[in-house]
Parts: sequence; structure tokens; C-alpha cells
Amino acid sequence: MRKNQQAEIRKPEILRHYYQVLIKEGFEGASIGKIAKRMDIHPSLIIHYFQTKENMTLELVKALIDRYEAPEYLQLDHISDPRERFQAFMDTLFSLEWSRTLDPGVHFGFYYLSFRKPAVRERFEEMIERFRDHLVDELDRFSRAGIVRVEDLRVAADVIVTLIEGLEFHAHFLSDGRPFQEFAAAAKKLAISILTEKSD
Repeated sequence: MRKNQQAEIRKPEILRHYYQVLIKEGFEGASIGKIAKRMDIHPSLIIHYFQTKENMTLELVKALIDRYEAPEYLQLDHISDPRERFQAFMDTLFSLEWSRTLDPGVHFGFYYLSFRKPAVRERFEEMIERFRDHLVDELDRFSRAGIVRVEDLRVAADVIVTLIEGLEFHAHFLSDGRPFQEFAAAAKKLAISILTEKSD
């Protein structure tokens, strides 16, 4: 097998294990040595592909972009009725499954790193912006169907992103032990109201 073909196989495998180590150990506790031990390989193999932990972190953010923006349950082209599609879309965005597309600790770990490492901020920002742009496209579809009635779809998408990102904050700090979906349902109701109520 040629070296570039080996890299195509090995690098994603290493990144998957890095992600699992991050879930367990956090960014401070994760190391090339721990990843290598989990994979039962020599650390030099990881260094061969990534050189540094920072490079591996950047590659992981890049790999997670596709996972974040387009999981299978966000593909709604099988729903032809606009109102059914809108409801399914909102149900998905405010679901526990969507919120946990990325592990919350890893997700907020990237957020933390983005304040200190410009390269991480750039990748993290790309991930969020691509998701926001997808929301704008969907909201435009619903606007043309007469369901969404806001004038500025980009601002509306930003509000939705902010509400969704806040769900994990609420679950961690403000839920008082109540189920995640309880507050998520209230946030979804508020979002639907903002999107669909006709302004004066």
C-alpha cells in the first residue's frame, strides 16, 4: 500500500481515538502518549502523521465540521410538505440527539481554545458559520412557502444558533436536574414563535 493511501486510512483512525481521549481526559489531559496507548501503537507513528498535538487538534476540528453540519437526521428532502418539513427541522435542531452531535466537553473545549489559538478559532468559526449558512438556506425555503415571516433570515439564523448553543449551557448550569428536553422544548417554542409570527 502506498504511503498516501496509508495516511488516508490511518489519520482518520487516529483522530477518532483522539476524540475519544478528549471526551475522557479533556484537552489538558489528552496527550499523544495516551492516544497511542489507546490504539496500542508507538507514539512516533502519530508524530509521523501530525508532528504536534496542535496540528492534530486542527485536523480534528476540520474532520468534525462535516459531522456537525450534516448528520443523517438533518437531511429532510424526503419530506415534501413544507409545514411538516419545518416542524421536523425544528424538532431536530432542538433535540438531545442534535445537541450531542459533538460531545459537549469537546465542543466547549474548542470554544475555550479558540480564545488562545487563532488557527483553532478560524476552524471553529468555519464550523459554526457553515451551520448558520445551512440554516439560512432552510429558512429561505420556509419563507418562500409562507411559513417563516422574519425579514432578516441571517439574523434569525444567528438567533437560532445562539439558542441551540445555549441549551448545553442551561443543561450544565441551570437545569436543576430537570431533563434536557424540557427546556429545549420551551426554547423551540420560542424560536418557532419568533420565526412565524407576523410582525406589525
